[in-house]
Amino acid sequence: MFYRRFVFGKVPSETGAESGAGLRGCNGTEPKDADIIRVRAGNLYESGRGYGFVTEKNRGEQERLRVPELNSAFDAACWYQNQELTLVEEDRFGCFLDSDWGIARLEKGAGAPFEGEHRRIPLSFKLDVPCQGNYKVTVEIRSKRPMRDVLIFTGRRHLGYRGDVPGEGSSNESGPEGGLHAQGTEYGREDGTDIGKGFSCTMMANVCDIVPRGHTEVYEDRTLDITVVADRPVISAIAVEEAECPTVFIAGDSTVTDQSADYPYAPGSSYSGWGQMISAYLEGNIAVSNHAHSGLTTQSFREEGHYGIVERYIRPGDYYFCQFGHNDQKLESLKAEEGYRRNLVRYIRECRERGAFPVLVTPLARNTWKGSDGSYNDLLEEYAAVCVSIGHQEDVPVLDLHKRSMDFIREMGLEASKACFFPGDYTHSNDYGGYFMAGLVAQEIREVCGRRKEAEYRFLADCVTDGFGAWRPGERIVPLTRPAECGETPEAKELPILSDGRDLSEPLDRVSALELVIRTAGFFPTNVYNDMFTDVVGHEWYAGTVECAYQNGIIDMGLVEDGRFRPLQPVTLEEFLVFAVNGYRSRKAIPENGSIGKTCDGESCRIQTDISEPRTEKEMWERGRAYDGRCREAALPYIQAACRLGLIPCDGSAELGQGITRGAAVELCRKLGI
Repeated sequence: MFYRRFVFGKVPSETGAESGAGLRGCNGTEPKDADIIRVRAGNLYESGRGYGFVTEKNRGEQERLRVPELNSAFDAACWYQNQELTLVEEDRFGCFLDSDWGIARLEKGAGAPFEGEHRRIPLSFKLDVPCQGNYKVTVEIRSKRPMRDVLIFTGRRHLGYRGDVPGEGSSNESGPEGGLHAQGTEYGREDGTDIGKGFSCTMMANVCDIVPRGHTEVYEDRTLDITVVADRPVISAIAVEEAECPTVFIAGDSTVTDQSADYPYAPGSSYSGWGQMISAYLEGNIAVSNHAHSGLTTQSFREEGHYGIVERYIRPGDYYFCQFGHNDQKLESLKAEEGYRRNLVRYIRECRERGAFPVLVTPLARNTWKGSDGSYNDLLEEYAAVCVSIGHQEDVPVLDLHKRSMDFIREMGLEASKACFFPGDYTHSNDYGGYFMAGLVAQEIREVCGRRKEAEYRFLADCVTDGFGAWRPGERIVPLTRPAECGETPEAKELPILSDGRDLSEPLDRVSALELVIRTAGFFPTNVYNDMFTDVVGHEWYAGTVECAYQNGIIDMGLVEDGRFRPLQPVTLEEFLVFAVNGYRSRKAIPENGSIGKTCDGESCRIQTDISEPRTEKEMWERGRAYDGRCREAALPYIQAACRLGLIPCDGSAELGQGITRGAAVELCRKLGI
């Protein structure tokens, strides 16, 4: 059985830096030296080493570390990605990060404090494991000072602990909100050095393959991430041991999925699915493997390869949770009593054939209200009712999250309920909401599965706890935005645009053009899609790319007709230049030559050009006015900006109306220099 113990920070003796001699646990036993690895502050993760911290530096150097689903799902906001935020230090207690100092430094550089909630920088450690499966993880923390409101995550932001950590010489009690998996531990070293009382937290984590957002192929994953969030996060030791226990496999959509979070982190402005928070309510020998993804339906979960992963790894005695409906209701073929019902019944029967135990979850309610009379507008009633009906038909447990969440929203009202949702979003919860909704699921597990005759369902109910107490939302929740004084991206980096190996001679469509531009600008496809275009459906692989481009101002609404983006239409050079210039503007200022800026009307942002007449033919070329009348009027400012950036000749010779190949688009992205 695999076992590793990582000991962090300075040690009494520098002999054998990779040896584990010199540290014993509370029972006085000492594991074999070969199983103990010493970790110093400068150890950054790389596959050859097999362990280390993940910071902006090695994330920028290793493409695989930039895929949220293969890592901790924490990433620096795009405008900070070329800065060093995660400055790992060490002392006799372990390795730590002075998040408070780092936040103060960012605020000083921006000339103003961050709006809204207190923000923090996470400390993430990554290690290789020998195979996919379940692992028991114990995190030990020793700190001179008490640590308040500590969060510990495993994998893709699966919450394993939330509460306080005592300081040296203080009580082991973790406070009213902590203590679920936690205990006090006495530590000592061979040389007799007494380092006081410590804190340990044990949780189960699952490692499994996944199809990342925006990809169509399965990625094998044999790594495990542990993240600590605090004002001064510390890791003193981590023990990882292979475990044999049941697994809860989860299928679902964006309201369930493992959402990524930008840092500087604040829970209210971070998307969260309840599937990544349910581990906070499960104790004992049970792990969670979440395969929900944004935009998925009961049909696309199977067609896009996610169910194939579940089929490969699910074992007799495991559980299969299934929550869909938000995206099924958008498709004619997946009406509640038709395709939706058939697909759910098929999942249930196939699951039982494998000896696993299916559980249906009714879809999470939206914070939607009628404008006419102010009453609640239930958009998913029919789909929730079908789940209950199937439960009776197939004798399968149904967790009525829809009713519980709807009752909560109706009781709280439109405005108060917003604290549980991402700002401006009525469907997707933030971390507060994800944790709360997971608590509702846990209550349903305890009540519904606890009444079942099958011992396996009753075992699952027995694993449910009350979590870590109420997680109260911040008084003012504000999304993280780029400070005006943040400055430009320091230097250009060669991005692995060609690493996917696609044919460079193939014609490029509009959504593939967006994909190239957002990758060049350092953005990632989002895990949500908010239905801004009528011809882009959430289950499509590119929905997160379109959402990301829209949120970051890369799509000019002048390219949208009747609410349709036409994602698979071949892109012209003119259209690509609009995307490219907006991508450049998201990271740097357009070089001055005349007057150029942007205007925003709430729906779209456009470049505004100096309309004064050029005095010479040379000046006309320099401004790109040679393209007057050769492109749409709305696109002319972008074409002129493209001339200034050196993307096209300024003499009017570029064929703006022609389609371009992937190879030509790649070369234009390289010229952007961002």
